[in-house]
Amino acid sequence: MADITVRFWAGAQRAAGHAEEPLSAATVGELRELLAGRDELTKVCAVASFLVDGQQASDTTPLAAGSVVDVLPPFAGG
Repeated sequence: MADITVRFWAGAQRAAGHAEEPLSAATVGELRELLAGRDELTKVCAVASFLVDGQQASDTTPLAAGSVVDVLPPFAGG
């Protein structure tokens, strides 16, 4: 498991109640499961995109110590 910083954006930030928090997870999928286990984040995690250090990530993307993971819900508009 890696110690990472999770940053929440837009609706994810409103749901989480804060902009960022430290967590530990080995992969993006593990992080998604961890976050989705919180009632306030279940719906957000089902549709959110995850970026790791600014790069689009899938559930199999490994997390390294010190990584920054952005949780981005779908955005409307254009």
